[in-house]
This record gives sequence, structure tokens and C-alpha cells, in this order.
Amino acid sequence: MDPVTYERRGAAALLTIDRQERRNAIDGPTAELIAAAYDRFARDDDARVLVVTGAGGVAFCAGADLKAIESFAPRMDDPRGPLGISRVISPKPTIAAISGWCLAGGLELALWCDLRIATQDSALGFPERRWGVPLVDGGTQRLPRIVGLGRALDLILTGRIVDSDEALAMGLLTEVVPAGRHVERALEFAEALARFPQDTMLADRRAAIEGIGLTFEEGLALEARNGEPTQATAWAGAARFSGGEGRGGTGSGV
Repeated sequence: MDPVTYERRGAAALLTIDRQERRNAIDGPTAELIAAAYDRFARDDDARVLVVTGAGGVAFCAGADLKAIESFAPRMDDPRGPLGISRVISPKPTIAAISGWCLAGGLELALWCDLRIATQDSALGFPERRWGVPLVDGGTQRLPRIVGLGRALDLILTGRIVDSDEALAMGLLTEVVPAGRHVERALEFAEALARFPQDTMLADRRAAIEGIGLTFEEGLALEARNGEPTQATAWAGAARFSGGEGRGGTGSGV
């Protein structure tokens, strides 16, 4: 059984980590396969959203496989990150479909995604704090941007694990779903995103991501630069709205 599978599901690409005997923890070769699957997604213009999940339902990903830590030696200085893609910014939307344990580097991988859909029995945290293992796959940078510095430091410093309700309340999760529905719901999100005019959605996404760290004035200038090439799409969309399409907030499909 391959530890990473990649398949097209409609407008989405589904990347599944399948090392169930290790709670889908990632070793060096698995990280290489994740990077290869991501590259395949990035090159495929018809794959508009990447959904990342873990096989079996017990764990999304338990992080780096500490029993195979030596296999990461060649990857520690990799510009793309030890887990394969954690220091890469995807050009298209990404969604984590989480069930069960989402820990350590697995949580960092989920934070790499734009949206996080999790089952009610999910548990998220950085327990590697107990063993002195640092966060090196983006967790210290992405978590504060998602939930705020205070809540991020709570999880980073204490290593405590939060359930899905608390994670949703703090903004760490986008939505909580019943057991077994995480991939299905993520794919529903993906199809809804794929139906939107892509140039404007991707321009807004880039402005939001790249604007972090800029001054407010710089961010507004970035937004304007990103939006300018999409004016034709904007005018066409405004005409459709004037004609009655999407009135009353309908049409999101999510």
C-alpha cells in the first residue's frame, strides 16, 4: 500500500496519507511523496482545490514519525520544509479534512491549509512540547495568524490538546462535522470554490496571504494591484447580479 495516494475527485485533488499503523505519521520518504503529489496538483489546471486527509479515520496525521527521525536528516534544510510542502505557499486553495488525532507536524500540515474541516472526535495540539521537539513546519508562524497570538501561545507553550469544539470556538477549525463526513464535506467546499470565477478568487486569496506583515497602506496597494487584472470578470459578474443572479445571498453552495 502506497503511503500517499493522489486522486481527482471532480474539481478537487484528494491527497491521502496512509500509514495507519503509525497514525499516519510522516517519515522522510512519505514527505517526498507528499511533495510529489502537491507538484502534481499545482501543475493540473483542472484541479482547483487540494484536499488533504489521513486514511482510516483514526488520525489525520500524528506529525513526524519520531521512530524514523533519521529519515528526515536529508530534509531538515530543504527549502520546502521537512514534511514536504510546509514552507511552500500553494497557488490554489487547500482544505484539511481531519478525523481523529491531528498532532504536532500533523497540525502544522493542517495549518498549511486554507480551511480545516474536522469531525467531532478530532483532537488537535502540539504534544511534542513534552519531548523538546521544535515546531519547524510553519506552526509558530501560521497558528498566530489564524487564531491570534494569545491563543497560539497557549497551544505552543503548553502542548495541550484541544477538542473540536474548543478548536472551532478559537477559530482553528472552519467547521465541525459528524464522524465520517470530513472528506465528503471538504469535497463539497472544494466544488463550491471551484464554481466561483477563479481569477478574482485567487487574486483575493493572494492579497490576503501576501498582505500579512505589510502596513495597512501597503496591503491596500497590494489588493488594488491584484484586483486590477480581474476587472473584466468583475464587470461581467456585476452585470449578472444586476440581472437577478445571486440575490438574497444564494449561490455560495457551501
